[in-house]
Amino acid sequence: MTTAHGVPDPTCIALVGLPGSGKTTVGRQLARRLSLDYCDSDHVIEQRLGCSIRTFFEHEGEDRFREVESTVLEELTQKNGAVISTGGGAVLREVNRQRLHERCQVMYLNAHPDDLFRRLRHDVNRPLLQVADPLTRLRDLHAVRDPLYRATAHFIIETGRPSVATLVNMIVMQLELSGGLPRR
Repeated sequence: MTTAHGVPDPTCIALVGLPGSGKTTVGRQLARRLSLDYCDSDHVIEQRLGCSIRTFFEHEGEDRFREVESTVLEELTQKNGAVISTGGGAVLREVNRQRLHERCQVMYLNAHPDDLFRRLRHDVNRPLLQVADPLTRLRDLHAVRDPLYRATAHFIIETGRPSVATLVNMIVMQLELSGGLPRR
């Protein structure tokens, strides 16, 4: 079932974007504002693994992590009345893009790599950014993932420098205009 704007009849809202784009912070506030449940796919994955994503990456590798991530997203995208913050690489697998797009209202929080670098330059908990030149890594990730985020998303929210409250308002406005506010 779709809304008048061709967007899936919503059961959940999913946020996609690069690491540091605000998915967790905005997701929590959005869920609170809409009185919906909140799920962070990375936190669910860590609970399931019993260790940090960084540790799992180091021991098992990215491919194995992406398998676990797909399983978790399969479950989370079936939740009614939830806001889901996805990991930055969730869109790398076609099955994840398809599930997200078909089952959720997907918001792409698009952030410029230079802005992300300023936010993340001291963060040691993001495995893909533990490299000699994290800014170049962010630019490379953006180049590869931006088309995937855009293909998955129903709406693109340019994050720039607005406050979290402003971003939440922008998302709510998009949902209201599309007739896509999730129901519990």
